[in-house]
Amino acid sequence: MKDLIYANKPEEARSFLEKVKNSKVTSLIVIASTMVSKIKGISIAGENPELTLYTPAADVEYLMLGKCLSINAIPKTPDGIPTPAIISRVCIKLTDIPCLIINAGSYIKPKIPYIEMNGRYGEDIRYEDALEISVAKRLYENAKIFIRSIINISDTFIIGESIPGGTTTSLAFLVALGYDAWDKISSASKHNPKSLKASVVKQALDRIKFNTSNSNNALEIASYVGDPFIIVTSSIVEELIDANKKVILAGGTQMASIVAFLKKNNRNIKNVLIATTRWIIEDNSSDIISLINEIHPVPIIASNLSFMESKYEGLKKYEDGYVKEGVGAGGFSCYAFLRGFSFETIEKEVEKEYERIFV
Repeated sequence: MKDLIYANKPEEARSFLEKVKNSKVTSLIVIASTMVSKIKGISIAGENPELTLYTPAADVEYLMLGKCLSINAIPKTPDGIPTPAIISRVCIKLTDIPCLIINAGSYIKPKIPYIEMNGRYGEDIRYEDALEISVAKRLYENAKIFIRSIINISDTFIIGESIPGGTTTSLAFLVALGYDAWDKISSASKHNPKSLKASVVKQALDRIKFNTSNSNNALEIASYVGDPFIIVTSSIVEELIDANKKVILAGGTQMASIVAFLKKNNRNIKNVLIATTRWIIEDNSSDIISLINEIHPVPIIASNLSFMESKYEGLKKYEDGYVKEGVGAGGFSCYAFLRGFSFETIEKEVEKEYERIFV
């Protein structure tokens, strides 16, 4: 029988999940853009680099409505592989989790209701700071104002993301903090463009003549070489931790940047778990476990979803190393399993959804 994968600190993970199982849960999807996604070869979260700017809005429109309003099709890679939001949508419907959309700085605004952080998208970090420090501070404070206003609606919060190019800005942020993240960050591509990402990051760090001793806090570093997602999500998690809420970071190696932000700001990192997919855990081009343990050893679990037997090539491609994670797919599928839905059931429902939108 398929089960969850306990990838890091398994006993802590089991204890965490036992407490979450019957708790009240709310999900948050944080969307943002970085102009880094327009660099050719960096991101396949869209049929071409320009369309990556539409992906965050389209992802959450599809997640909530089952169709997109900002573009005429469901987001997919240049090879036609569907957004991981297809997994998230199925699991949200199965478990009936309330879901709120937070716009940290999407280039295209979603055409559905969302919570606005009053920021902006991140710039190309090779040539300029991701955000002016005044904008970064506003994002950080607005995120706190928002989460404080709803903090008592749930005991547990599942936080996912959609930000094409975000693994590259996360890499830049982690390296700027002094972590050895060069070969540990994943990619939606089958062939992780590590040399291209490294070139972008080195150019960004050279631009600001950066070293880890010349910045006072994580917010400054994120404003230099990070992105709006890192700032808003980290601010939210800080508040949730302080309120003794449980936090499931539903994502892949990008979520390491959130843990690193908290550590840089000397936060007590507790009640935090990363929930991702088997495809991230098994990815030979990245290493989420050693990366997290270098920063702070939070528990990591993964959903044991498999599309190996799928009749659709678009889903089978996940098994070849494409996409892997995003829009909370790992966290939502882990939670659906926790609520009693087998991975076989989730896989069948994903196939039905694939048929509805693509066949």
